[in-house]
Formats: sequence, C-alpha cells, structure tokens
Amino acid sequence: MELIWFGHSCFKIKDKNIVIVADPYSDEIGLKMPSLEADILTISHPHYDHNNVAAVTAENVLSTPGEYEIKGTFIEGIESFHDDKQGAERGRNTIFVFHLSDLTICHLGDLGHKLTDEEAERIGDVDVLLVPVGGNFTIDAEGAVSVINQIEPKVVVPMHYKIEGVNLEIADAKKFCEEMGSPCEPQEGPLKIQKKDLPEEGMQVVILTASK
Repeated sequence: MELIWFGHSCFKIKDKNIVIVADPYSDEIGLKMPSLEADILTISHPHYDHNNVAAVTAENVLSTPGEYEIKGTFIEGIESFHDDKQGAERGRNTIFVFHLSDLTICHLGDLGHKLTDEEAERIGDVDVLLVPVGGNFTIDAEGAVSVINQIEPKVVVPMHYKIEGVNLEIADAKKFCEEMGSPCEPQEGPLKIQKKDLPEEGMQVVILTASK
C-alpha cells in the first residue's frame, strides 16, 4: 500500500488493484490542489476544504454512510458529526474505513467528537488511522489522542493541521506530537507499508510532508 498526502485531509491511497482519493480541497485554503485520477473518491462532508470533486477524475464517488464493494475492495462509511453537539454547529461527517488487500485504513474526515462505543466497534481493527489534530473545526490534539486510544491502530498519520500556505485557523502538529510523545519531524512521502511492516507492539506516528 502506498499513501500520499497532499496536505489538509487529502490523501491518495494506492493498493494492488485500486486507487482511492479522499477529501480533495479547494484552492481557497491556500494550497494548490493537483488534478488526480482514482477508482474511488470519498467525500467526508460537503465543505469547500473537503469536497473539490472537480479536481479528481473518478469512476465512483462516495459521500454518504453505507457499505460498498468496488473492484474487490470493501469500504464502510460510518455516520458521525463535525462537532460535539450532534451536528448542530457544523453538520454530519462520514468516517470511511477501507479494507484493502492486506491492510485496513480509516479516514476520520472532520470528526468533531469522541467516538461512541458503537462507532468505535463499527470501525473495528485498524492498521493505519488518518486523524485530524488541528482543532477549531475538528478534534484537537488531546481529542485526537482520545480517539486514537479508542481505536488503537498500529500506525497514526495526523492530518487537518496548519502547514505552510494553509490559511485556516487551525493548530500545527506540534501539540499533537507532544501529546503522543513522538518526534514531529516530517518524512518525505509517499508512505509505503505492508502488513509485515506494522509494529508488533506499540504504535507508530508518521508525520508526512505534503506532496505537491
């Protein structure tokens, strides 16, 4: 599996037989969204920094909760909220769980609350968790750690935080790294990982450099 981060919450996930793009953003956030191609495009919620559908040529666009099977890949969309008030402030959010050939990846979208027991159970066992950490519009560093502890993934990749160029009022990743007790040095992408590469014990935090 190959994971490429384009900044904010946008990722390209490349597996053996499928390419998935999640949450492409509008250039209004201060970053230039590249044109991409994918078998599947997922949209966690209809805000401009997550739903630039025009930037991605995709055969299938998923934007609602449900169970999907496309090209042999099982995907589950789980309903959640963009805030901690049952969506009263920012609406709903869809968590997407991708069951790839030998890894399970969870993209939390703009999650704004701690998971319920039911939500955590539906997410299930996760190898790689893509989690927002910048606060203000989503869970912050402390909230992200709480959710991570609920899911207990093998690898954590933070997203939706301030990097150079982003004009949104969100925090950078430093507080999150402190909360996780992890170095905050970005590594050049893409992240290439297989089941055999997962840590046998503990949890690995991977800070990616945004691809352009």
